Amino acid sequence: MDKSFEPSQIETRWYDHWESNGYFKPSGKGTPYSIMLPPPNVTGTLHMGHAFQHTIMDTLIRYHRMRGFDTLWQLGMDHAGIATEMVVTRQLEAEGKKRSDLDRESFIERVWKWKGESGGTIGRQMRRLGVSGDWSRERFTMDRSLSTAVIETFVRLYEEKLIYRGQRLVNWDPVLKTAISDLEVVSAEEDGSLWSIRYDLADGSGSLVVATTRPETMLGDVAVAVHPEDERYAAMVGKTLRLPLSGREIPIIADDYVEREFGTGCVKITPAHDFNDYAIGQRHGLPMINIFTPEAAVNDNAPAAYRGMDRYVARKAVLADLEAQGYLVETKKHKLQVPRGDRTGQVIEPYLTWQWFVKMDTLAARGLELVESGKVRFVPENWINTYRHWLGNIQDWCISRQLTWGHQIPAWYAANGEIVVARDEADAKAQAAERGLGELTREHDVLETWFSSALWSHSTLGWPDPAAMDSEGYARYLPSSVLVTGFDIIFFWVARMIMMTDHFTGEVPFKDVYITGLVRDKDGQKMSKSKGNVLDPIDLVDGIALDALVEKRTGGLMQPKMAEKIEKATRKEFPEGIPAFGADALRFTFASLATHGRDIKFDLERCGGYKAFINKLWNAARFVLMNVGEAPVQAPARPATEAERWILARLHHTVAEVHAQLAAYRFDLAAQALYEFTWNEFCDWFLELSKPALNGDDTVAIASTRHTLLYVLETLLRALHPMVPFVTEEIWHAVAAPLGLAGDTIMTRAYPEATDIAADAAAEAEVEWIKGVLTGLRRIRAEMNIPPGKAIPLLFADGDARDRERSAKFAAQLAFLGRVEPPRWVESKADEPAAAVAVVGTLRVLIPLAGLIDVEAEKTRLAREIARIEGEIRKCEGKLGNANFVANAPAEVVAQERARITDWTAQLEGLREQSGKL
Repeated sequence: MDKSFEPSQIETRWYDHWESNGYFKPSGKGTPYSIMLPPPNVTGTLHMGHAFQHTIMDTLIRYHRMRGFDTLWQLGMDHAGIATEMVVTRQLEAEGKKRSDLDRESFIERVWKWKGESGGTIGRQMRRLGVSGDWSRERFTMDRSLSTAVIETFVRLYEEKLIYRGQRLVNWDPVLKTAISDLEVVSAEEDGSLWSIRYDLADGSGSLVVATTRPETMLGDVAVAVHPEDERYAAMVGKTLRLPLSGREIPIIADDYVEREFGTGCVKITPAHDFNDYAIGQRHGLPMINIFTPEAAVNDNAPAAYRGMDRYVARKAVLADLEAQGYLVETKKHKLQVPRGDRTGQVIEPYLTWQWFVKMDTLAARGLELVESGKVRFVPENWINTYRHWLGNIQDWCISRQLTWGHQIPAWYAANGEIVVARDEADAKAQAAERGLGELTREHDVLETWFSSALWSHSTLGWPDPAAMDSEGYARYLPSSVLVTGFDIIFFWVARMIMMTDHFTGEVPFKDVYITGLVRDKDGQKMSKSKGNVLDPIDLVDGIALDALVEKRTGGLMQPKMAEKIEKATRKEFPEGIPAFGADALRFTFASLATHGRDIKFDLERCGGYKAFINKLWNAARFVLMNVGEAPVQAPARPATEAERWILARLHHTVAEVHAQLAAYRFDLAAQALYEFTWNEFCDWFLELSKPALNGDDTVAIASTRHTLLYVLETLLRALHPMVPFVTEEIWHAVAAPLGLAGDTIMTRAYPEATDIAADAAAEAEVEWIKGVLTGLRRIRAEMNIPPGKAIPLLFADGDARDRERSAKFAAQLAFLGRVEPPRWVESKADEPAAAVAVVGTLRVLIPLAGLIDVEAEKTRLAREIARIEGEIRKCEGKLGNANFVANAPAEVVAQERARITDWTAQLEGLREQSGKL
């Protein structure tokens, strides 16, 4: 093995080896374990959220693969209708062309060309991270087979009267000129104004004042609402008002939606341009007047003076006319939530238009039942409340989009307006002929991306084609084992997958839903381009120079001041750019952060710490191999030394802990257990404890220790492999030969089982004693500045018979590792010299001060230690003095606290006595 670990030299090599040899494909043997990758957008690149979730999924897949499960990690990408259409449209504009220059077929052809050239970026990045999914089964939501599933789903739902076409209010992006989902709307508080306007009664008997933040929409008002119990307006309900600027008469209605205490208690009702007003309009049977074009300009339903104006130009004109005619009562500043499209940044209009919808009432009831009954489990379980709340307040699902790229809705229109829904054009024409409908025109709209994504769990397994279902393992891998996803798409994807998969297959799509937190920066801020705090996971793997990082963070920003601010902050935070941490260090960082919390603070310092961890493992392996050699090492009948039995017992506990934590989706605790065993117990202690045997004359102990070193290292590599696959693969090939292990990859080795590793409580107790003595010696050396190589005298005092046995038993190990002279016991306190002291249980470890240390410094050290132990005693006394604790805590916990206070008290007495001697 090389002296240092260089990730860049091994990661790509091993990944190519794994993929080319088909190790990521299902074995077809064992219990099925499957994960469906939430399909990332074909336009996208790997961001920190992706990298985090992919690490979690890959850990689960590698772990279960090594445990003998038949693992399938189904990979794929989403066609991302809006995002993809925007990308290709911008490319056309850069060439001096317009989207309208291409007909539908030509534009779609252009998109497919772009997809072929650039659509694989995220796949390459996933490989760089170590994703071990089955690339041979990679799917794209516009693939022919998945498109067939989409058409079949639409037709069946239409035939079941669960899909309909209707005129309803939707979120409308006037730049994209399409409906968008709630997920694509980002609302934020902005500065605005609140205008109060006088509406006169048509009979001239008075007036009402309404307040609005969107005065231009008054051109589409159809009523003014007051609360039915508001005495101020009770006599006016049923009368009509004359709408300013247009002269139309509109009724005054009573509805308990109105808040009497807010403003004047009067609300203008514009059902075609406000979601709340739409609901009121439905209840009262009000007409709906749409005053906007798809581009958000005023249409012919408004008075002639405003037609053709942009909505904001119309706002100014309306306000000017209201003021001129005396209707504008008041204008004041106002904070309001403004909805903007996440793609264009434009203010979204509630817009009345014809769209296709899925009826959600019965589907939602079933979706809720499947989760409430436990057939689908949320982890952490509190996320079921989010799921439950949404399904309990669900609206029909708008599935149509006014785009070109996507699954074209399989509907045709006859001249008389009748609709034909069919699986293909031939079927549509046959139906039209049978119904005497004549010529048909195909629906131009496409289905929203979430519609095809909702079928992901079964469409990727061949549904609805029986032959494909058989070959793809539909019956074997559905339901999948777990879905790993973020909380932000519980509504839009998780719930819809549950409903659709159950409806069409009778199965749930997944048994568990593991909801991850949101990866934020080290200060807890959301990563965003405008904040300049975005991290690219591939930059963390391979490193990036400062200038390149600055360009990446500031490129494309429209505001020079913002770019300047971000550049300055970036140069201050990363004066030398970002170093290469390697994929393993990044993955282990993600695993260590995978708690059950909502937010994840990502700090590069942790990444650096786990890079050091990978290097520690590498150097430990080099130590083992240098002391073992390449010749085969035979396993002893029984480990020859106490240290060997101790490390095996610790390995037993660690493996058991990792299994338990991964079963609970506590990747952070599994990573912590592996980290502590690797760094503290194996590297820091066992490698040291093995040296006396390796350097001794006992050939049996030498041979046994060499085997244990190799065995523990090889087992540890297998335990770590799911989280850090590259370094474990590289080291394993060096370790496998002397152990006589065959195999082309660590991936095909079995994951360690605790039952295969001997526990030994007695050995643990013995070695913990050695560790306690050595730790005390090292602390005294460090605090007293005694050179590590200087041999010093060692005295023991107090203790019990077991301490005396151990001091004799481990005298050679203490002398070798502690650099001490053969220990001797002080039988009488009167014979004790002035000494530095460490306490192990009731045993006092003494280092005579004469010629070694500064007495005053030792007094100071003892004072600090006495204060620390007094604090520990106060903690124990506090617990035992709490009646509720004593009454309610498990008996063993109470007993443990009482034992601790006894132990701390004995140590305190010894330290005080020693301090008195000084």
